[in-house]
Amino acid sequence: MEPIFKTQLKGAKLLNRGKVRDIYELPARGKAPKALLLVATDRLSAFDVVLDDPIPDKGKVLTRISDFWTRKFSDLVPNHLLEGGLEAWLDDPSDLAQVRDRAILCRICEPLPVEAIVRGYLVGSGWKEYQSRGTVCSIPLPQGLKQASRLPRPLFTPSTKAEQGAHDENISPERAAEILGRETAQEVERLSLKLYEAGAAWAASRGIILADTKFEFGRLDGRIVLIDEVLTPDSSRFWPADAWKEGSNPPSFDKQYVRDWLEASGWDKKAPAPRLPREVIDRTRSKYVEAYERVTGERWNF
Repeated sequence: MEPIFKTQLKGAKLLNRGKVRDIYELPARGKAPKALLLVATDRLSAFDVVLDDPIPDKGKVLTRISDFWTRKFSDLVPNHLLEGGLEAWLDDPSDLAQVRDRAILCRICEPLPVEAIVRGYLVGSGWKEYQSRGTVCSIPLPQGLKQASRLPRPLFTPSTKAEQGAHDENISPERAAEILGRETAQEVERLSLKLYEAGAAWAASRGIILADTKFEFGRLDGRIVLIDEVLTPDSSRFWPADAWKEGSNPPSFDKQYVRDWLEASGWDKKAPAPRLPREVIDRTRSKYVEAYERVTGERWNF
């Protein structure tokens, strides 16, 4: 099947077309209330620019991995998933063909305005801050750590949710408590660390290091629930355990191969981005598929 760059559904209301996902509202049916349909397309963004070349199967991989983790964590935290097939909500065959295997059906929640980031290793923006100030999100760390060092303990390092086109901003746990309220912030931190530790343990059993990840939570019927994508290569940094070494950034199971190619191309990181060679597209697809197979233990056959 050809990659899906943009969906156009007849039987649902488009609420938002993000960098990589299309979000629809599904009308109420019978006793069932309105629902959301989160569709993971094959679009890929790098340096905040959506590329013109999709990565085949990327959306299906992200959907399948997120569904795997969300259900695996269902005994740790409630989530937004709705049971039942898409056929009960979408009548048009062309609608079903566009979203099959790449959509999550979920209840409508009130998203919390903070992203819950957990870091187990010193890399990315955390490494940059540590080099200049010896902290990560204002949390002091021991001296002498290197790039990709394992942290003494996983850190809850929240960020704001930026408007589309803007950048998220790292904030301290204290600032998160001001935004969410202390009790809610403490519960989000507790859940985030619990989910990270469970995910990291499972990943380690599959020969993978979960370096860091982002969770999102919402409110549903007064409860805090897990929403959005969970532990995907787009929301997390997965490293092959046998490639990890302190002092260097290991290769990851995500779009890093594309980012590296774009950096080497001399692109100024302004739209439009250069077109991707077939080799880069195929190699990136293989990275996503490998992430699915290693995390789930199942062969990719979708």
